[in-house]
Amino acid sequence: MKSVNGQEIIQLFESWSPKHLACMENDPIGLAIGTLNKPVNKVLVTLDVNDAVADEAIAQGCELIIAHHPPIFRRLANIRTDNPAGQLYEKLIKHDIAVYAAHTNLDVAEGGVNDLLADALLLENRSILEETYAEDVLKLSVFVPTADADVLREALAKAGAGRLGSYEACSYTSSGEGRFRALEGANPHVGSIGELHVEEEVKVEVVLPASIKNRVLKALLNAHPYEEPAYDIIRLEQQTNRMGLGRVGYLPKEMLLQDFAEFVKKQLDVPTVRVVGDLQSTVRKIALVGGDGNKYIYTAKRAGADVFLTGDMYFHTAQDAQAIGLQIVDPGHHVEKVMIAGVAKKMATLCETKKYRVEFVQSTIHTEPFLFV
Repeated sequence: MKSVNGQEIIQLFESWSPKHLACMENDPIGLAIGTLNKPVNKVLVTLDVNDAVADEAIAQGCELIIAHHPPIFRRLANIRTDNPAGQLYEKLIKHDIAVYAAHTNLDVAEGGVNDLLADALLLENRSILEETYAEDVLKLSVFVPTADADVLREALAKAGAGRLGSYEACSYTSSGEGRFRALEGANPHVGSIGELHVEEEVKVEVVLPASIKNRVLKALLNAHPYEEPAYDIIRLEQQTNRMGLGRVGYLPKEMLLQDFAEFVKKQLDVPTVRVVGDLQSTVRKIALVGGDGNKYIYTAKRAGADVFLTGDMYFHTAQDAQAIGLQIVDPGHHVEKVMIAGVAKKMATLCETKKYRVEFVQSTIHTEPFLFV
């Protein structure tokens, strides 16, 4: 195992939950407090950052906090240490504890907040509720000597090119002849200086998401035997890596809405839920959005959901849902706490693959502000 700094940990985190997945305008994600340019031995994972969580990080000896809810949500005009927010920032800075926030990007990411909620509810045959991100697809065509084609194809595949759904190393090859004359100063792989050379070549074509273009081109140039390989890249009409907010899925079996409400309380560890709908109706198809999903009631209805599970449901939005025949279960915003164990486990696994010596600590501070009496 090897020591690691904060930047390396966050680079690994963003390979799973990159910033470009954020789907809220001006979402204050990323490093909020402190610096990542330092050694990190312990990371505290938490839903929120408040005074008690800061004390927990100090007591645990954590140098970094990864939170879902940004500790600085709106632009600051000042940092005053005579108010609670300023005192919190002061405490974190004095103890050299950095805070990194992953908000809506963690909602969208595969295995993120919404998938963790769907896992807890045992939802099957899942799909995205609302697509918020899709990546352009490129096609790379390159000419290479026939004898070197297998090596090149393998290098492109290792770089991530040629992945189609559940398949990898996909490519198309056509045969032909390549012609060139090497000039003075060249170092040709085949042929002689000043002579027109004809080489049996193949054209290898692969598709790739636009985000890995530079990585694939680097692999191509490293693996190709020619000094100046000929290739072209075109943008296709199709898109890939479609991701989005919320999930839609099916319960393992039908149940009454009243029983589903009880199931939610148990699975998400909440004392109570608010329900809109007929408690004796049968439900199976569930749409969910962690946190505040008020603006997605019509999306959930169009998805054919029997129930929409989300937090912070407004009174008038609940009435609108009732009017369109969409049943609601509101377990509160705090159910996003599922990310604490989920992120800690995911990051521990990712760091293990890199042989990083770092511990991920799950916050035990209950940050739900509401009491139920």
